[in-house]
Amino acid sequence: MTATEAIKQDVRICMFDLYGTVVDMQAGLTRAITPYLAAKGWKGEPSRLVTWWRRTHFENSMIDALLERAHIPYREIGHISLSYTLERAGVPHTKDEVKRLVAEIERLQPFPDVVEALARLKHKYRLVILSNGDPDMLEAITPHLGIAFDRIISVAEAARFKPHAATYRKAAEIMAARPEEILFVANHAFDCVGAKASGMRAAFIDRRKRPFGAWPYQPDLVVTDFRELADQIG
Repeated sequence: MTATEAIKQDVRICMFDLYGTVVDMQAGLTRAITPYLAAKGWKGEPSRLVTWWRRTHFENSMIDALLERAHIPYREIGHISLSYTLERAGVPHTKDEVKRLVAEIERLQPFPDVVEALARLKHKYRLVILSNGDPDMLEAITPHLGIAFDRIISVAEAARFKPHAATYRKAAEIMAARPEEILFVANHAFDCVGAKASGMRAAFIDRRKRPFGAWPYQPDLVVTDFRELADQIG
């Protein structure tokens, strides 16, 4: 039996990462920050600064997950990360400006291929989001997603950021599903690795044409976008 056949036979839930997988975080934040940086007289490339910002946010999230202390909200990690990034880039900024820019995460739009493909998948699977975002941030972005998900879960339920194993276990518990009944879909290798290590199946959305890496936890499917995912398992 092929991986695709096994997914069609056993999986009943498609669970998605949100930021960078369902919604276009890079493009959305670049659009938001470009006029801000221009007004500050910064001469660099806005998309590169957004990349720095996102990498810093990921690193800080991992630090928080390893501290074994109270979970710091995603929004607060965002404030810390963007402020640090702007400081390194030599861009003068205020706390209110940082808060306003981080709030743009709540208005991100889906990639062009997402909504139609999800509508097809919805006929066969329950559709769920598992996101590092805070519950109120996920509530705010819901009207922008273009399709109703059966459940939107924040990692705050597990008090850890992905790819901590507790996040995937808690999501499966909330959905009353065995891990192998869930296909986790992400544009990030780390998220697919975390899901596979937790017993879920995984689909890697390889939008950026980048290698997955020689992890022992390889994805069951590698597709270029959501349309190809729906074509294969819908």
